[in-house]
Amino acid sequence: MTASVDRAESGDPKSLVRRWIAEIFNAGAFDAVGDLVATEFVEHALAPFGQAAPGLVNGPAHTRQTVERLRAQFPDLRMRLESLIGEDDLVCARVTATGTNLGSITAAMPPTRKSFSAQQCHWFRAERGKLAEHWAVRDDLSTMLQLGVLTAAGGPR
Repeated sequence: MTASVDRAESGDPKSLVRRWIAEIFNAGAFDAVGDLVATEFVEHALAPFGQAAPGLVNGPAHTRQTVERLRAQFPDLRMRLESLIGEDDLVCARVTATGTNLGSITAAMPPTRKSFSAQQCHWFRAERGKLAEHWAVRDDLSTMLQLGVLTAAGGPR
């Protein structure tokens, strides 16, 4: 997927999500954030090791901060769109996220220099041609295991 998504369809909820993945997450094109994300944005997903509780946020600022933080931790972060479904104003994107941890995950966790590949689903609600609400279902456990942040428990005793 490239950042050359047809601009004529940019208000369509599925096109908004395609652009969110291609332009913001994969390309780091933050100039697109204001076009895609509503100022009044409800974030339901808590970032791994995040400090902010879910709720109403400034959408463009929150999106930029989230992606900047993730790209600092995983400079090669990519989301590969596996499937996209939508009905009315709701869209779900199933993605495979990959990256190599080259930046600190938290102040107490130095980079692991290990890579991960994990499945995620991102749900969005669009309103007035912009993304206005987000939910995420991520496989953070397998990500943390792959990065060596957590270790698997031993087998049954």
